[in-house]
Amino acid sequence: MKILVLNGPNLNMLGIREPAVYGKESYAALVAYIKAAAAEADAEIEVFQSNHEGVLVDRIQDALGKHDAIVINPAAYTHTSVAIADALAAVALPVVEVHLSDITKREAFRRHSFVSPLAKKTYMGEGFLGYRRAIRYLALGEE
Repeated sequence: MKILVLNGPNLNMLGIREPAVYGKESYAALVAYIKAAAAEADAEIEVFQSNHEGVLVDRIQDALGKHDAIVINPAAYTHTSVAIADALAAVALPVVEVHLSDITKREAFRRHSFVSPLAKKTYMGEGFLGYRRAIRYLALGEE
């Protein structure tokens, strides 16, 4: 299985930005964790991060015919981007949404997700483990 893992704005600042919320590990540590989780699940993985909505939309569209599924942490675009949701709907690949923190227990404006209705599954509040669970769900059918 070929999985595209997309990470949205400010995830490149992991370990620096609000470590009490997002953890003390760096983005490089997250990428290494994702790659190890993919190897465990015998999945081919591509990891990409951008702070720019249009770039993420382009990557989603480009996934069609190249990837079997998408794991996405849209970060702040979770709550604001109809464009990302529309792109996910257009490519119609299986999608799993991941959030390091539990967005249902955060500020009111963070509780709505435009991605959740399109996702087969959402993992939140589990830190890096959410990515591992998402990959295993897609590649191995594990809940």
